[in-house]
Order: sequence, then structure tokens, then C-alpha cells
Amino acid sequence: MVDTVDFCNNEFCKFISRTYTYLCKANFNIYMCGISGFADFNKKTDQPILEKMNRIMAHRGPDGEGYGIYNTNTATVGLGHRRLSIIDLTAGGSQPQTYQSLHITFNGEIYNYAEIKAVLEQKGHQFHSHSDTEVILHAYREWGSAALQQFIGMFAFVIYDEAKQKLFACRDRAGVKPFFYYWHNNLLLFGSELKAIVQHPDFVKEINISAAAAYMQYGYVPTPHCIYHNTYKLKPGHFLEFDIAAKHLHTQQYWNVYDAYNKPTLKISLPDAITETEKLLTNAFQYRMVSDVPVGVFLSGGYDSGCVTALLQANNTDKIKTFTIGVPDAGLNEAPYAKEIAAHLGTDHTEYYCTEKEALEIVPQLPFFYDEPFADSSAIPTSLVSKIAREKVTVALSADAGDEIFAGYNRYDYITKYGKKLQNIPGFMRKSVAAVMDVVPANAIPFLNKQYLFHSRYEKIKTFLKNPSEQNILKNITQQMTSDSIDALFKAPISILPSAFDSEELKEDSYSTLNYMMAIDYQTYLLDDILQKVDRAGMSVSLEGREPFLDHRIIEWAAQLPMEYKYNNGNKKFIIKEIVHKYIPKEMMDRPKMGFGIPIASWLEVELKPFIDRYFDEAFIIKQNVFNNDEVQRIKNSFYNGKKERAEKIWFLLMFQMWYDKWMNNN
Repeated sequence: MVDTVDFCNNEFCKFISRTYTYLCKANFNIYMCGISGFADFNKKTDQPILEKMNRIMAHRGPDGEGYGIYNTNTATVGLGHRRLSIIDLTAGGSQPQTYQSLHITFNGEIYNYAEIKAVLEQKGHQFHSHSDTEVILHAYREWGSAALQQFIGMFAFVIYDEAKQKLFACRDRAGVKPFFYYWHNNLLLFGSELKAIVQHPDFVKEINISAAAAYMQYGYVPTPHCIYHNTYKLKPGHFLEFDIAAKHLHTQQYWNVYDAYNKPTLKISLPDAITETEKLLTNAFQYRMVSDVPVGVFLSGGYDSGCVTALLQANNTDKIKTFTIGVPDAGLNEAPYAKEIAAHLGTDHTEYYCTEKEALEIVPQLPFFYDEPFADSSAIPTSLVSKIAREKVTVALSADAGDEIFAGYNRYDYITKYGKKLQNIPGFMRKSVAAVMDVVPANAIPFLNKQYLFHSRYEKIKTFLKNPSEQNILKNITQQMTSDSIDALFKAPISILPSAFDSEELKEDSYSTLNYMMAIDYQTYLLDDILQKVDRAGMSVSLEGREPFLDHRIIEWAAQLPMEYKYNNGNKKFIIKEIVHKYIPKEMMDRPKMGFGIPIASWLEVELKPFIDRYFDEAFIIKQNVFNNDEVQRIKNSFYNGKKERAEKIWFLLMFQMWYDKWMNNN
């Protein structure tokens, strides 16, 4: 038997059934949107400035806007809101909303708000709407920050308590919803996107060079850091409190993924684990289907999206709308696999084949929507599929996080198989070989120096030999450039920024290679790459993205499962596959992981070369005064002289240069 919560005992199932029926029938308001605001001790910020901050995010909420300005003896406080209506399409969903002395601007959804509301009503609270926003206000009044423990959902919101003169801001446990803030020169600014903060006339737009260096390594700026000085991302599972009277800001954690990983492994049979996991997934997925506007699912043809689609279709009488995109001439074509799965499950399927030209037209738009340097090229097909889906639906479910929760990445294989072998090589032998490699450059090795990616792999192997710890291997696998390369590229000295990669919170008795890697990926790559990519791509066309695998109950459950139920003798995502095979034949699913790869190298050689000519121009680099021009030209010339493995570095640099031109040169 299961020695944890029984996710589907009879009473629980009846309760969820009643709740789901209520949610589907109720006239309540949930909306995806953008939020912004300030606390200005200089008292120079007025509503027109707040409107400017808010309106640059109109794509996040084209259905309306709202503002609140509140004055104290020492500061002016403002809250702004952009609205994308999902449920209750009337004016009743306008924000900011007020309850007693509390004012809120809210981005996201609290899926279990009806249950929380019932508890609050028993405590004497009276409600005037069917809004989850109103429930948040009452819950905060009743429990304070402890209310966050009650919420199942994705959210970023700010509550201003006018009586206590305190601001309370928070971010959901996984970080599905973004939240940026700036505190400098007696001015606090915040917003769903960085571009809102940048609009304030007193924002000091100074690049954090160490953050730029971190971007060049990872393809994103790791949380909590930001590309600008004095600007931060609120960490997932954290809240921020700002005492206006004391002019004091602090952040605090309310949820930690390591709390789940540090619990004892469950004593549960595989059949029971499959049954309970499927019931939990079904419940989490069903929560995310509630809407008064059309809802769809991104179907890639892989196991994660297949799982979401299969469980939803099996538990809904109406046909689920599914969407797939293919770019055949760019080597991206999962559409036939997805179409076969959709036909088997009986969904209402839409597939769209776009041209390479359509994909390339996305590139100039990236710096606006990704307003912090971002180098994941799969933002291009993600933007395209969002655009196609938006023609038919307002809400789309994605299947992200299956890899991080159920051990799906190929790199887990590599580290599991080869990490121990490296560690078992005597230290003097490893260091001796690394010393030789320091002296002998990759270019000097015959034959191999002609192989694709040999140079970058050579540098990584050298790093692994010097330090074969799992932490070092994982960090370097995820990095595009070594520390030496970074030092050569930037003109100013670089500091290494602390991040979740440095965490040592996994307890010794809970430690395993896979637990360590999945916990780190959950807080780094998932957060700063995947979730940022999906949020900006969807919001660029006013499409709400929901992440059913990121119901926090799923990671809390999966982290305690025996490892062999997730990674079984090299069979990744084992338990997910067992569930999916109940609905989709195994032979239909078994094929290599494909993903959203983009032919960057060939594009940079031809179609995008004019961008390279412009942004790698010597005059541009020298005036910019960020990079060493000689190193930039060396990287560029080596690529055009045949070193195709330099394509990723070129792309990383290009995305930074285009961002710089947009936001620092104001083009």
C-alpha cells in the first residue's frame, strides 16, 4: 500500500468530481495577464508613467487595463494590470481589486480556489463574486503569507496593504509566472516582463556584465539575477515583503523542491505506483481544462504531450483540440507522428506546415518579446505553434517538465554511465592528461580536429578530468562556453554569479546522481529556459499557456518514487511510458526524442548572414564596449572558415547583440 496521500480514495474522487462540476458551471473570472507597479519615495511617478509601463505589455492582456494609485506620507504606490479574459468575460474581472485595506494585481490562476473559498466562508468570510482574485485577498487577510500553502496554481501577484503600508509579492512554486523587480535610488519597480520596468524614466539601464557572461554560458540569465544592475527575478516558491514605512525589502522561501527529494523513498509496488501516478496526473490535468474560452493542447508526438492528451481525452466527452507544427524544409517535422497519435485518441487535430521563411521572420521579433538576452532557438517554433493555436484557442496546455520530474533527458544517461568512470580514474592520471591537453590545443590533433564539435567536446573533457564531480559535469554539460572562453570574450573582469547550480540542499541519505540532476534542472533549465520560452512565446500572441505537469503535487509525489520507476535500466520516464502505453500503442510511440531543433548553422551561413554583418561589425563592437573585438572576430571567422561547431556561440552572440540594439540603443 502507499504510505502517503491516497490521491484517489473514494471520498477524494467524489470531492474532486463535485469541485470540477462546480468550476465548469460557475461564472467566475480567471485571466492570464501582465502586472506592473511601483513604490516611489521620490513621489515623481504618476499614473501616466504607470500606464506606459503597463501598455508595453498589451500583448499579455489585450482585453483591458486597470490602475490604482495610493499615497502615503513618504511614498506613492501604484498597481497596474493588463487583462486577458479566460473565464467571466465581463467587466467583473477588472483589476486592481480591493478588499478592506488590501489591493491586488494578479497574474495567473488558482485552480482550487473553490475549495479555499468554502473554508473561508466557514470562517465567516463573505464573497461578492466568483473570482479567484477575491479568494486570494480573503485568504491573505485570514492567513497572511501562509495562504500560499493553500494554492494549487500558477501565479504572480502583488498585494498592497494600505493600512499597514506594506507590499506583498509572490511567485508560484515552479516559476511558471514571471516576476521582475528593481530597487534603487528610493524607487521600487516591478512587472511581469522586464520591458515594463525599463519604461520608467528613472530606471537606471546599466548592464550587469557578470549576468551577460552567465547568459553567454547558459543561453539565459540564471535566477535571481538579471541583465541590469539592481534588478532581479523573484525566485520561484518565494515571496517578497516591502515595508514602506521602514523602507525595507526582504524575500523569503515558502516552498522548496528539496523538501520532497529529502523525504524517504516510498514503499510502493510498481502497479500501485502506476495507478496512483495516473490518478494524480488526471486530476492535475483536469484542473487545467477549466475555461470559458477554447482550450487546446500542444501535441508533439512525444511521451509527455501524448500523456497529457491521452489522459484528457479519456476523461472528457468532447474532442480535445490538439495542435502540431512542422517545418519540413528546416528538418523539423514531428507532425506525422502527432497526427497518428491524434487519430488514435480521437482529438480535434490541427497541423500546420510552415515554411522556413515563416520561421526566419520570427527572428527579428525575438528581442522585443524576450526582453532579456535569451538564446534558445526553439523559441522560434514555439512562437509559431503559439501563433497557429491562437487562431482557434485562447488557452493551450504544454507538456513541459516531464523530463525534469521523471528523468527524461539524454544527459542523465551520459552522467549516469560515464560520471563514475571518470571519478574512478586515479587523480594523478586525470590531472596529468588534463595538463597535456592544456598544452596541446584541439587544433593540433590530426583528423579529429576536422570532426564536428570536436573542439568544444575537447574542452569539456579537459574540464571533467580536472574535476569529475557530478556538479561540475552537469554545469559544464549545460554551458556553451568555458570560463576561459568567457574571460577572453569580455573586456571587463567577470564574477561568477551564485545560482541554483550551487545548491547543496540534497541530503546525503537522499542523494543519488539522478535526484541531484533532476532537482537542479527543475530550478535552472526548466525555470529560466523552458518556462521563459513558453511564457513569452504564448504571450506574444495573447495565448495563455498552462503547464499541467507543474502542479506541485506531481513533483512532491514523483520525487519520492523509487528511482527504478522513473529510470529503469536506461529506460527514461519509465512510469510515464507505462501509463501512456495504456492509451497509445507502444509501437506508435517508440522512436528517438526529436524536440524543436533549428538548423542554426545553415541559417547563419546564408539567410541570417546580414544580421551577422551588422551586429558583428567592428565599429558596432568597439562602440558597444562589452566584448573584445578580436575574440568576436576570431569566433566569427572560424565559423565562416568551416568550424560549424561555432554556430551556437555565434547564435548566442547574435541574440545578445540584437537584444542590445533593441533595449540599449532603443532601436
